[in-house]
Amino acid sequence: MTQSPAVLPTGRSGPVRIGERAARVLVSELARINEPKAALLVDASPESLVLVAAIEALLPGDTLTVVPAVASDAGMLREHVAAQGPWVAERVRVVDALADAEAAAVAIIGEPLTGTVEETRATLDGLGRHLDTGAVLSVATPATPKRTGGAADELDRQAALHGVGSDLLLRNNPPLRVHRLRFRPASAAAAVGMAPAYRPSSVPLTRTMHIDSNGVAAAGIALGLAAVARVARPTSKLWLLPALATAPVAAFFRDPEREVPADPSAVVASADGKVLSVQRLSDERFGEGEWLRIAVFLSVLDVHINRSPVPGKVVDYFVTDGGFANAMKPDAEHNVAAYTVLDTTNGTVIVAQRTGLIARRIVQRAPIGSLLAKGERFGLIRFGSRTDVYLPADAAQPLVGPGDRVVGGSSVIARWH
Repeated sequence: MTQSPAVLPTGRSGPVRIGERAARVLVSELARINEPKAALLVDASPESLVLVAAIEALLPGDTLTVVPAVASDAGMLREHVAAQGPWVAERVRVVDALADAEAAAVAIIGEPLTGTVEETRATLDGLGRHLDTGAVLSVATPATPKRTGGAADELDRQAALHGVGSDLLLRNNPPLRVHRLRFRPASAAAAVGMAPAYRPSSVPLTRTMHIDSNGVAAAGIALGLAAVARVARPTSKLWLLPALATAPVAAFFRDPEREVPADPSAVVASADGKVLSVQRLSDERFGEGEWLRIAVFLSVLDVHINRSPVPGKVVDYFVTDGGFANAMKPDAEHNVAAYTVLDTTNGTVIVAQRTGLIARRIVQRAPIGSLLAKGERFGLIRFGSRTDVYLPADAAQPLVGPGDRVVGGSSVIARWH
């Protein structure tokens, strides 16, 4: 990028472009906020796919301010916006420089950052002054070594301090890593009414069925083993074992779309499976008072994607050591478990992802400080396992009992008083 006084020094160099999928990830925060909001797109050009995605994500009460990558592009950008029709023209404003932009709830850098550490820091500092409290800045950088000039290192550092999400886009050319940064905390109430975020970790197969990226990798490994076995021992049928396992392994990681109840008093299941227990208990790790715990067992045939049971803000995450007992047995209480603690408008809510006899790997993708919508995907457990939801006992009424089957993100397991 040619620097000018009208724009930020993003340090762009070389043919690094953002494809359609990466553009959708960059604007995901804009797309999930259902209330009227102001958005800011910096480093845009008329042909930018990020600009296209941002315009598509706009709701009737939204506004979008666009800062061109090069000051001389402002005229062409205005013509481009006007050509989209009056609905877009009323909501999208092109300015000559960032100084002319107003504070925004969502900010997006429209081109990957590939500058030095100092340039990247200057870019983030400059944009930080144009962000409302709780606002999110989305930025991409090449994921391949030696193409970032220090930008990736600085963004990793910023993500460690302020990150609320990070996605790896392997299907972009070159591959990109998208960081979402929040420099000033958001309130838990901001999650209420949000739509679940678009997750590139969920790869679409059809309109209603996805497969988690873990499943794509596992299926690829199985096919690779089949190919190696076929080459190494061409007269043997041994290659059929990993080949035939490919489909079941991929199916285990299936991730269907779910209809999330709009009722604000509804608490939804965090996973598919069978309710093991519904009980009141005390747990000093989570503070004083009693908790209503609803435990759900996931067999190897169930969908293993975990979803947030309520809208809230992730305020803590910790893992406890333990064994790997059968998740249906009482001893599973002491299995390895990961606890995601949510601050909500109805109090503290905890989701425990517990390993089982076969499950040995917990995936949690919601860092501290991130906001989760009700029913939003935030992780998974590989193979048979158990997921527990802890609610303030005096604030919620259970609606399920032992033996009931529930569907993650859709079945209502409790209701706030």
